[in-house]
Amino acid sequence: MFTTAKVASLFACLLFALAPLPADEVPQYTASGELKFPGQYREWVYLTSGFDMSYSVSMKMNNAHRFDNVFVNPEAYKSFVKTGTWPDHTMLVLEVRDAQGKGSINQTGNYQGERVAVEVHVKDEARFPGNWAFFGFEPGETAARTAKMKPPSADCYSCHAAHAAVDTTFVQFYPTLLPIATAKGTLAASYLQEMAAPK
Repeated sequence: MFTTAKVASLFACLLFALAPLPADEVPQYTASGELKFPGQYREWVYLTSGFDMSYSVSMKMNNAHRFDNVFVNPEAYKSFVKTGTWPDHTMLVLEVRDAQGKGSINQTGNYQGERVAVEVHVKDEARFPGNWAFFGFEPGETAARTAKMKPPSADCYSCHAAHAAVDTTFVQFYPTLLPIATAKGTLAASYLQEMAAPK
């Protein structure tokens, strides 16, 4: 039986889920539908870094090493922590940087150098038929620059749909969020089947 406290708690959770994100975190578009570069993304929540990651064994690195850094807008992160999935207007930013070797006093290992690309994965249910879309920015982009949406035929859509752990996003590579999705029961069935398959 629901008590007044339980009803109030459920109502508060509903309000949180429906609350709009702050204006500086909501995706901004031009009149022609291009995404404006989220120049403040490095002030958002940092999720993870990868080094020389590739989703295909046939992909060539051309002897160039790369770091991938992933950031998400703060309110979307807070919502994920509470629900195990992403709210509307989530923006995940993948920042790719050159890996540097020797420099200053560093003699072994790698550190991050210049930014070579930025990709943004945006959830906008009213705008995109599949709820999510990808946008790719070239090096040196600033807040004044824009990017066109990658066409739905691009490999990134089918890859994310087939292998993503949560809502077409690669939460399996985000060490602080995977346990939350596991506990909340929001992991995609396709991902669970993939993990259960013999290696």
